[in-house]
Formats: sequence, structure tokens, C-alpha cells
Amino acid sequence: MQSDPHRDQPVLARGAALSRSRRAFILLHGRGGTAEDILGLGQELGDLETTLIAPQAADNTWYPNSFLAPLTQNEPWLSSAIAKVGACVEQCVAAGLGREHLAIIGFSQGGCLASEFVARNPARYGAVVAFTGGLIGPPGMSLLHAGNLAETPVLLSSGDPDPHVPWERVEETQKALTEMGAVVQLLHHPSRPHMVIPLEVVQARELLELIPFAARD
Repeated sequence: MQSDPHRDQPVLARGAALSRSRRAFILLHGRGGTAEDILGLGQELGDLETTLIAPQAADNTWYPNSFLAPLTQNEPWLSSAIAKVGACVEQCVAAGLGREHLAIIGFSQGGCLASEFVARNPARYGAVVAFTGGLIGPPGMSLLHAGNLAETPVLLSSGDPDPHVPWERVEETQKALTEMGAVVQLLHHPSRPHMVIPLEVVQARELLELIPFAARD
């Protein structure tokens, strides 16, 4: 078994060149999706001064089992996925963007990964958006992690019922991230299919537009 399956996977970029962009969105696709797919959503959320960065998961999946499975059943893919997102964040920081200028955005499995990444790597991020996602781990496990999210704005938006992400886990995620210091907005879309609908794009844009621009020479 490969110990780091996502490490050498490609990372796609669109929008402003990272060397001169004023903010960046790291976009995480869902199970069976692609980096190219999620870039299409990113183009609806960003602007000409935003860099869009989308890593590609090995075999189009970040981890093989349900996000509600015991953590060991999703290793080493989950740890590799967390590290891949971390490498994207560090690439942005090395290019002169602070974490407060970054948004971590994901849909479905990507939304779970976005939530889990910031919980395991707490800091003040520009924003976190999880479309149909929640923190990773089996029912009954504590979802809290050490550290402070320092008022990071978080948007959790999901349908109810959803075939993959129970609404209860979305609520548990709101509670855990709030206890870690995030400012969490919870949006409930009854009977919404497993997809990002236009209303959610509008709601996410409202949050993302509040991310401060980095100063550039």
C-alpha cells in the first residue's frame, strides 16, 4: 500500500498568478469528481484578483470509506489528503499570502476534508466553506481538536436529508468548530439534492467577499 497516495498528484491553478494575487481559494472536489470540476465552481466564487488552486485526489477519491467510518479505515489516504491540502496552503504562504487571505472550500467529500483540515491545523483563515460536509470520524467520537480558529468565518451549507452527510453531523461540526473559536454560519436546505445549488453560490460569495486582500507592491 502506498503510504502517501496523494503526494504526487497534480494541482491545477486558474485565475490570477499566485505571485501577484491578493487572495487564494483552495478548492477540494468530491468523491468521483476532479480538480477541473471544482475549478468551475471556484470561477463562480472568485474574481480576477483571486488564485484558484485545486489539488487532484488519487483515483478521484480522498479516502475510500465513509467519513463516518473509524479513522483507521480511511488511512493512509486521509492523512495524505490532509498533507496535500497543507502543501497547497504552504505554497500560498511562500508566495506572500497570509492564511487570513486564504479560503478552504470543498464539496461533499471535499467539504469534509476542508472542515477536517482546518480543525487539525487551526489558525485564522480567510474563510472555510463546506458544501455538504462535516468533520471526519465515527458517531460518538469527539470532534474537537486542540487549537484556536481565531474567529475564522465558516459556512456549513447542506441539504437535509442527504444520502452521504447526515444533518446531525453538520450540526455537530458547527458545535465543534464554534468551540474551537470559529464564527460558524449554518445553512439548512430542506430536500436539496446532493449538489451545490445557485443559492448556495450566492451565499458563499457573500462570505468570501469579506476576505481581506493581501497588500502587494
